[in-house]
Amino acid sequence: MSRRPGYGWAALVAVAAVALDQLAKALVRGALEPGERVDLVAGVDLVRVANRGIAFGLLDSAGGLVIVLAAGAFGTLLIVFLSATDRRGLWLPIGLLAGGAIGNLIDRVREGAVTDFVDLGPWPAFNLADAEITVGVAILVWMYAFGADAEPDPGGDGHGGGRPAQAGPGPE
Repeated sequence: MSRRPGYGWAALVAVAAVALDQLAKALVRGALEPGERVDLVAGVDLVRVANRGIAFGLLDSAGGLVIVLAAGAFGTLLIVFLSATDRRGLWLPIGLLAGGAIGNLIDRVREGAVTDFVDLGPWPAFNLADAEITVGVAILVWMYAFGADAEPDPGGDGHGGGRPAQAGPGPE
């Protein structure tokens, strides 16, 4: 029995990630004026910044190139997901990456810039979508570097490690 790809779970995670990101940005845009800063706790400020570049303000003057780069990255992400359907749990990082990318793309199309609002001092301001993307990348790197299915499949059954596929509940 083969594993079902986690398309539905990835979509659910992506939708939740977009919703949380857009809600957080709407709250910030409603509560703060551009450039306004509020001290939350030591070393963490809430600030409203319009980021026209990519994550953490890089390529701030790249304009339309940013959307082209984001679309290319999203396409690559989709190819990885569709070509690695046997990798357990891939739906989680893919859902986070897709949700974060879509959340920031919505801002770019609607606002012309991404709303960043978390300022950790020396680190550039970021938003929830940036955090979702960062966590998604970290999980993806961990899965491919250290995950159980990262080993070659000596059993030749497509499930890694010669283990039989497990049927049962869960988004695998």
